[in-house]
Amino acid sequence: MPELPDVEVYREAIEQRVAGRELVRVRLRSPFLLRSVRPPLSEAEGRTVVAVRRVGKRVVFALEGELFLAIHLMIAGRFRWAGPSAKAPGRVGLAAFDFGYGTLLLTEAGSKRRAAMHLVAGEEGLASLDRGGLEVLECGPEAFRARLVAENHTLKRALIDPRLFSGIGNAYSDEILHRARLSPTRWTTRLKDEQIDGLHQAAVAVLAEWTVRLREQAGGRFPAKVTAFHQEMAVHGRYREPCPRCGAPVQRIVYAENECNYCARCQTGGRLLADRALSRLLKSDWPRTVEELEERLAAGGEARLQYIVSGQSS
Repeated sequence: MPELPDVEVYREAIEQRVAGRELVRVRLRSPFLLRSVRPPLSEAEGRTVVAVRRVGKRVVFALEGELFLAIHLMIAGRFRWAGPSAKAPGRVGLAAFDFGYGTLLLTEAGSKRRAAMHLVAGEEGLASLDRGGLEVLECGPEAFRARLVAENHTLKRALIDPRLFSGIGNAYSDEILHRARLSPTRWTTRLKDEQIDGLHQAAVAVLAEWTVRLREQAGGRFPAKVTAFHQEMAVHGRYREPCPRCGAPVQRIVYAENECNYCARCQTGGRLLADRALSRLLKSDWPRTVEELEERLAAGGEARLQYIVSGQSS
């Protein structure tokens, strides 16, 4: 799922191309995309784009007359920039937004249609789409601390909760926690003040650095490779690869459609976090430390352990 750095670079690229221009027409290809009824979508056509905003993980077109067209890409939604009146691609095309001299295409890979678009009137209507999460790049350490400890959650869950923090998802939460050297399963209310300050500094640094990195990678062109996995990331999507800080193999916990990536040596004192399903299956065979895991794999024993931790069962 595109997160704050990805969405911000999208926002910048779109604003450069459409701010001050008329949204001539919206060609909707998927009836499941539009999630609002009033105002009707036709009301957006013929209006000038005043600005392009980011609200959480949404890209929002601010149109004249205080109408707001908000798009959430969810997991597989992506934008493309094409020539005038470009045709939306066959199976993945959701909508096309015509601006006369160019067209913004909205696509979504896969069979599930999760991307969402709302047309709302007024700032109050736009506020109704905002989950209320704190903008980490705009808040100070005190506001960050107050929001973090307002509810008792694991750090991983707290960072990706849009009611608590805005724009952070699975990928950048892994990177933030690795930078801060904190376990993803650590409880928010059990952190020391210096750990919270370190987490805030890590969150600001990671989000800011990746926004700059992705902007530079685009090089003024429209972003073409928006993905949750980047080779330059420290731990996210790098299971079994060496941690860039200590060299230990990156570990992961897989749950539902998400995964949590971490370095046991840097973040959990060498302790492997128990995957609920796998640890229940392996029972006493579940390795407790990264060293024990490496010893078992190097020895070639415990065939079912090697089969599972190699990722084949996930």
